[in-house]
Amino acid sequence: MPIVTIQVTREGTKPGADSVTANEKAQLIEGVSQLLLDVLNKPLEATFVVIQEVEKENWGWGGLPVDEYRKQRGLK
Repeated sequence: MPIVTIQVTREGTKPGADSVTANEKAQLIEGVSQLLLDVLNKPLEATFVVIQEVEKENWGWGGLPVDEYRKQRGLK
């Protein structure tokens, strides 16, 4: 019984969105489950997918809070 955890930042993928949408989450769950079926022959009903949204303030990159890292690198 595989259990897959996906962590994403709590920010939208489109202007005006502040989190991953329910549809995007459903696509992640479907895609990961299908991948485990295709690669490891794990049945869909035996695969569990957990999506955790992490506030941007709670993670960093390159030794900096993510917003500061992006700012210094000219990223979104």
